[in-house]
Amino acid sequence: MTLDHVGRFYERVLSRKAELQNETAPAGPLVEELVGGVYAEKAKLLAQRTGELHLALASVRDDPVFAPEPFNAMAQRSVYQSMRALLRRNFDSLKKKLPDVPENLRDEAKEVLGTERKSLLAKNVCSIAKRTPPKSGSMAIITSARSSPPEKISSFSISEGEPARPLSERKLKRSALRDVAGMMRSFQYAAYSALWQPGHARRRRSVSRALGRSLVSPDEQRLSAKYLQTTPGATFVPQNSDDLQILLEAYLLDKAVYEIGYELNNRPDWVIIPSAASNTF
Repeated sequence: MTLDHVGRFYERVLSRKAELQNETAPAGPLVEELVGGVYAEKAKLLAQRTGELHLALASVRDDPVFAPEPFNAMAQRSVYQSMRALLRRNFDSLKKKLPDVPENLRDEAKEVLGTERKSLLAKNVCSIAKRTPPKSGSMAIITSARSSPPEKISSFSISEGEPARPLSERKLKRSALRDVAGMMRSFQYAAYSALWQPGHARRRRSVSRALGRSLVSPDEQRLSAKYLQTTPGATFVPQNSDDLQILLEAYLLDKAVYEIGYELNNRPDWVIIPSAASNTF
């Protein structure tokens, strides 16, 4: 659904390219007109349903499999170690599989692999971990329904993602913000994949990445705002805005690094998408 929406947006952009060149702001009135307002309501509904799912999962207190647990300093340290290991593993994989990356995309992949870039990403992981307050007061919960088939909830089927992660890891209780960051990255992914998929060279030549970001940024903001509106006072959401932002940054970075490894193993010609995201951190 999102890819269809993004594709139609890009086609509208191409049809009014001359007018857009006169637009001074990256998300000016014409861009807002081309984006349209219908899809925004779908994004907010997705955020609401995810918040409701988390509330339901966190409400089970008499079953140790589901009962929330403190997201304390030890749990946060585990998250940090996992992120650092994933960063090292996937960057080593990118280096080894660089010949498999399409030639027209290798320069960007090499930029991500550069010593300065890799060091900055590692530094950001460490910084986020150190900034994460050990007394944020939030709880860790089961963040995805583990039953099969996916649960159908009013227009959306909610199921667990990231198939490349082992089942033992996907069973762990985590910060609910990991799911929120995952949704935000999905919007970013849709914007870029609609440009970089085979057969869309005309779009790539004519549509800037900045314009793609202007499409998804408002939806990301609506999504996080609606999620927080759905889960006021929930024990799994940090009540301090700084704590909230720190955890979102951490999981957005971790998601982009995970995607590099996933695409290298499944769709090497798509590695440009998470590589571009990695260059924004």
